[in-house]
Amino acid sequence: MINCVKAMEKPNAPSCERNREPILAVLRDHFADRRTVLEIGSGTGQHAVYFAAALPHLTWQASDRADNLGGIDAWLDETALPNTPAAIAFDVNAAWPRQRFDAVFSSNTLHIMGWPEVERLFAGLPDILARDARLAIYGPFNYGGKFTSESNAAFDAWLKGQGAHQGLRDFEAVDAQARKAGLVLLEDRAMPSNNRCLVWRSA
Repeated sequence: MINCVKAMEKPNAPSCERNREPILAVLRDHFADRRTVLEIGSGTGQHAVYFAAALPHLTWQASDRADNLGGIDAWLDETALPNTPAAIAFDVNAAWPRQRFDAVFSSNTLHIMGWPEVERLFAGLPDILARDARLAIYGPFNYGGKFTSESNAAFDAWLKGQGAHQGLRDFEAVDAQARKAGLVLLEDRAMPSNNRCLVWRSA
């Protein structure tokens, strides 16, 4: 979960700095031949500017709910990268972008969404994914209905204390939604702090 605090008038999440290098390694492998990325749930905007700077061949389209766009644009405006257009308002429960993307990235979002929203996310992807697109999702997951660590179990309990709709998702259930959307799993990579990075390809 990203907790935002103010720093120099920009939202700041220390977790973004801790996990950005391992995530970047995955993106270098799977987004090397991509062109346009939609980041779903950009949060503070820190990932957007870091990955866009490290991967200048990509146009990195940040998105989030409308009330988060100011913080994201503060990061985008400060860095003024040529490959980061203004963030767009996006909620899986509302209108989706009309553009197609050959890559989609999302970090630490599935355990914040309710399960019906996770289903809507995957159900909507075929309408925005280009042919042979890639989808990369980072975060903690359960396997076989079980937590992979005590810290993940504690995090799940904390999430549910914040809202009953929240909680760690089972990898198998998420992958089933991806397969329904016509996606094929390419990699399930272990990441620091008991997280994973899942990558699919549109069939």
